[in-house]
Amino acid sequence: MTALTFSTDQRKSGSGIGLIVGATLLLALVTIFSFCIGRYPIAPLDLLHFAETALGVREMPDARYRIIHSILFDARLPRIGAAALIGASLSITGATYQAVFRNPLVSPDLLGVLSGAGFGAALGIILGAGISGVQTLSFLGGISAVILAVLVARSFAARSILMLVFGGLVSTALFTALLSILKYVADPERQLPDIVFWLLGSLTQVQLAQLPTIAFILGLSLFSLAGLGRMLDALAMGDDEARTLGVPVEVLRLGAIATATILAALTVSIAGMIGWIGLIIPHVARLLTGPANSRVLPLAACLGAVFLLLCDDLARSISEEEIPVGILVDLIGVLAFLGVLRFLRRGWI
Repeated sequence: MTALTFSTDQRKSGSGIGLIVGATLLLALVTIFSFCIGRYPIAPLDLLHFAETALGVREMPDARYRIIHSILFDARLPRIGAAALIGASLSITGATYQAVFRNPLVSPDLLGVLSGAGFGAALGIILGAGISGVQTLSFLGGISAVILAVLVARSFAARSILMLVFGGLVSTALFTALLSILKYVADPERQLPDIVFWLLGSLTQVQLAQLPTIAFILGLSLFSLAGLGRMLDALAMGDDEARTLGVPVEVLRLGAIATATILAALTVSIAGMIGWIGLIIPHVARLLTGPANSRVLPLAACLGAVFLLLCDDLARSISEEEIPVGILVDLIGVLAFLGVLRFLRRGWI
């Protein structure tokens, strides 16, 4: 490596670190903003006074303190935390799938995780399994769909990316058909509306006790995938070139898919169907920091969290009746995707 190449890489790395720090600060500001807005708005100064009272720096009227505490911790903290964690998880999943399959238009549903999770959730609703049972069956359904896709792909002698895509098509079609059957047999007055609402995507069912689990899995996955960033970059050059560089292609591909699938299935089981984030946000991160996955993954995580937080802020603020956040993500995602396509045509991505 020449001195010029080393200097260029060093500048890109420094720029990437600066962008990640900036995105982290932006995430912190958007999080504070999200705590302030809602059906019962809280002024930033009141939020500051509440924090000072909690730290014992100053005093606030007891009744006012209890009201703000209830709004922040009972109503807003679970969904704000969930929005940040789920947005980050979906962005990491999308970036990983795009790197593994060497395709900028790949999304987390390529191997059927969303259709499998939807089938599992619908099955739980019909069985009356309760919210925990629905989330568990949804998670297992998403994992099962991807396992089926991989098994279909490995049943052919040629173990290639094309066969994995074919397996994903088979798995998606199967679980979509099964979901349609459950919707057909569901009680149209009690069960079908619950299934439809869940499929729209919403953060209203998130419980505070779930956040540590999501945060732990997200942190572990991000650390693992970012650590494999250079090998994922080598994989983007093709299987033969990656093997020449000593990359265990099959192990890396299956390991990355497994990690991303667990993240995707977990988020879908908690919040329902929320699309577009895993497709669009990795492109934005790639435009800002370049193609290196060790920088793209953490930056995409921060940007995905910001994006879903802002969409959820709109979902609970623009009308008296709360709009499922999945609808707003779809609407905004369509417009953003048109912009991504323009960049693709110009060869920027």
